[in-house]
Amino acid sequence: MPHETFAACIEACNGCATACNHCAASCLKEADVKMMARCIALDMDCAAACQFAAAAMARGSESAKAICALCADICQACGEECAKHKHDHCQACAKACKDCAAACRAMAG
Repeated sequence: MPHETFAACIEACNGCATACNHCAASCLKEADVKMMARCIALDMDCAAACQFAAAAMARGSESAKAICALCADICQACGEECAKHKHDHCQACAKACKDCAAACRAMAG
């Protein structure tokens, strides 16, 4: 079953999507929201990519490897941006993105 084969990567993607959604919502509450604009935009892209990748793996999609490769690139960009900010939610998101990028790269081969 595909969802069992890719369980660790699916879990990493779901965790990253959750962290990104939380980070985006938290960034919107920061005093200088304009300064957080790129972080918020990347959070939204990353969460969507992670959800797409997790679903593709769960379905056993023939495109799962390509989707995960793209997801890894998006996670890397998001993680690098989040790491620039001192907020706890950004730092937690950066770690989730780094972990997810590694899992997706390993899965994509």
